[in-house]
Amino acid sequence: TMFLVGLSGGIASGKSTVVAVLQDLGCAVIDADVIAREVVQPHSKAHRHIVRCFGTEILLENGEINREALGNIIFSQPEKRQLLNRITHPEIQKEMLKQILKYFLLGYRYVILDIPLLFETNRLTKFMKYTVLVYCDPLAQLYRLMKRNGLSRAQAEARIASQLPLDEKRKLATHVIDNSGDWESTRRQVLRLHAHLEDSLDFLWARLVLGTAVVGFGGLVYLLLRHFSS
Repeated sequence: TMFLVGLSGGIASGKSTVVAVLQDLGCAVIDADVIAREVVQPHSKAHRHIVRCFGTEILLENGEINREALGNIIFSQPEKRQLLNRITHPEIQKEMLKQILKYFLLGYRYVILDIPLLFETNRLTKFMKYTVLVYCDPLAQLYRLMKRNGLSRAQAEARIASQLPLDEKRKLATHVIDNSGDWESTRRQVLRLHAHLEDSLDFLWARLVLGTAVVGFGGLVYLLLRHFSS
């Protein structure tokens, strides 16, 4: 009985740090951002639609989408951001479903879906057994984003404002990883989360079936031994 875990955070909250630890633990992680880049490659359906709606000025010389140029548009114009989401989300979700099926067939206990806008879109949360938020102090988030992307304070604030505030997301998540401290503190929290997911009662049914099978097999062996010894 495989179940899904939705992982989200805020821009520059440190979600990639948490994902790296989970992958080191051997967890199955599906990264929506990676898929989002794949589905808009040149000659794809989504790529053609984006160029029609946003123009060729958002393209690089090799025909790929200039993510920085497109980001500057959608972070300052909410209606453009919604348009882009309507173009890309169906393609992203189809690819995610394919990967979920792959991990199901491989026998994974659970699959982590790394979805940056999990709580904003709110369409996928109903499919998640658990939701996990990677949280950090809002001021730390602002300074991390400015440093990481080389943005002014106003630019960084605009990008953060385009997402649901972390404090609001915190109320919606079933689990929170606080990434405000150092790496070791974050790692310990991820290890506790992993242990909790591994021990989930979702696998009680499977364990009971296995236990019953083992006990039944042991009983059969015992009866056969008695039969042959007599």
